[in-house]
Amino acid sequence: MLDSATQTAEASAADERIAADAALLSDQLRVLRERLFAPAESKVLRTFSSGEAAKLIGVSDGYLRQLSIAGEGPQPETGAGGRRYYSLQDINALRQHLANQALAKGNIAKARSYVKWRDPEHEHLQVIAVTNFKGGSGKTTTSTHLAQHLALEGYRVLAVDLDPQASMSALLGYQPEVDLTGNDTLYGAIRYDEERRPLSEIIRKTYFDGLDFVPGNLELHEFEHTTPRMLATRQDDTEGFFFARIQTALQSVADDYDIVVIDCPPQLGFLTLSALCAATSVIVTVHPQMLDVASMSQFLYMTADLLSVVRSAGGTLNFDFLRYLITRYEPNDGPQTQIVGFLRSQFGERVLTAPMVKSTAISDAGLTKQTLYEVGRDNFTRSTYDRAMEALTAVNQEIEQLVREAWGRGE
Repeated sequence: MLDSATQTAEASAADERIAADAALLSDQLRVLRERLFAPAESKVLRTFSSGEAAKLIGVSDGYLRQLSIAGEGPQPETGAGGRRYYSLQDINALRQHLANQALAKGNIAKARSYVKWRDPEHEHLQVIAVTNFKGGSGKTTTSTHLAQHLALEGYRVLAVDLDPQASMSALLGYQPEVDLTGNDTLYGAIRYDEERRPLSEIIRKTYFDGLDFVPGNLELHEFEHTTPRMLATRQDDTEGFFFARIQTALQSVADDYDIVVIDCPPQLGFLTLSALCAATSVIVTVHPQMLDVASMSQFLYMTADLLSVVRSAGGTLNFDFLRYLITRYEPNDGPQTQIVGFLRSQFGERVLTAPMVKSTAISDAGLTKQTLYEVGRDNFTRSTYDRAMEALTAVNQEIEQLVREAWGRGE
């Protein structure tokens, strides 16, 4: 049996070893980022072919060519063989140009098909919380791709990384321990002391035109520690209960956005509860394995109990929609197919029709901290890329349609 001095020495050595491993890993991740994104050391979104641009805008490639020849709107880059390439900023400028033309002709519906921004007088800010308290259920992959899809479609989007592990931040090009100095996460806008900052000062632009971002890091844990103290001393009453703080912060920037996508942490703490209270809609990710489904059952029980307490304390919980999304789905896996059938029989239309299939294309893109929307088709075999993109698009379009229906846009 080790004496107390030896135990203390080994504990100290373990602390130092873990700290050294963290520093080593952080340094190597920084080197990897510099190699991937040199010389600017930051991510840049690829350009889109004329065919891709036309599809995103909702016009034919031929019409896009006519606009280019006529000198209308931003002019694309020209590559080998006269091929035209557009940045996302170009695409959004073309959307605005075409919308202005439609408005000049009195065609409001056509204008709205190009520029999809919400009408602030009749369409509320849509806040989508992506959640499940079991890690590995695909929350970050889902929320990041959803935010990027909505930005590609022309909405003004704010992505919020509420997970202290900051996986969404990594996908969007940030290395928290290097790029953030403190008070740079949502915690800075919801904390209880005089260090609180306006959310507008914390929001960062991204390399996706139309997509802004609130990064995450370990300081988000502070909300889990300070909230119980505020509740114990009832100091939280002076500035609103904990469950209203994220909602209040988001409302301060609501005029700038159409949709907020929140990547919730894999735990049911004060952060997640506050996010759910701020949410107008919820996506629960589900990996179709029996242990994950059993875990989800506990998650739903606990969530219902906690939210009922929040409601009794004055919190408002009115979701436009609550949907379960099947993630990492392997259609040829018999047991998974049975579980998906079971979930559909229990929850009906609350299970999204489109599942997110497990794909090597998404995994491979993640190796370079990229999403499928960023890497382009030429990086994979055509069938692998097309299968993954088809599934991804089906999921995100289904969620987008739910948002449009919540706004009263039936088309």
